[in-house]
Amino acid sequence: MGCGKSSIGRLMCGMTGSRFLDLDDWIEDRQGRKIKEIFSSDGEAAFRKMEVEALKVILADNGQADTVLSLGGGTLTSPEAASLVRKKTHCIYLRAGTETLVDNLYTYPGERPMLGDSLSDRQALRQRIESLMSQRKDIYENTAHHIVDIDGKEYAEIVSELKRLSAAGKN
Repeated sequence: MGCGKSSIGRLMCGMTGSRFLDLDDWIEDRQGRKIKEIFSSDGEAAFRKMEVEALKVILADNGQADTVLSLGGGTLTSPEAASLVRKKTHCIYLRAGTETLVDNLYTYPGERPMLGDSLSDRQALRQRIESLMSQRKDIYENTAHHIVDIDGKEYAEIVSELKRLSAAGKN
């Protein structure tokens, strides 16, 4: 959350001609409501089940081979989702340090149910990010086929690195 997955994914697709798919957008389209509303009315556990079901549908479609799929920051916290992603995709973890995430999320808060009220207070945001990352770091690293460190890099530089990884994977 806050590392630029969607922006980097869209830029990558624009440069490679791949299709871009954001899992949160896909769920919102099918549910007819925003993620924040789903969290408020149904709770996180119900949303995580929706993510798993969405992944099953998306990954069952053989036409997804040339698709960049951007996952929500908490998607992999579901063991079933992590297993699906590890087995059926080429997963790349865009790893960012706490300061990068704080800067990005404080500057571009968006609707982020997992951050709640912490978005308006930089110190509270830092503490929330540190808490989430301590829970998620190992899951992200164990699910990913590749890890790309993004701190201090421009999006175009990250996309170039992703393109090199993609080309190496096809050889």
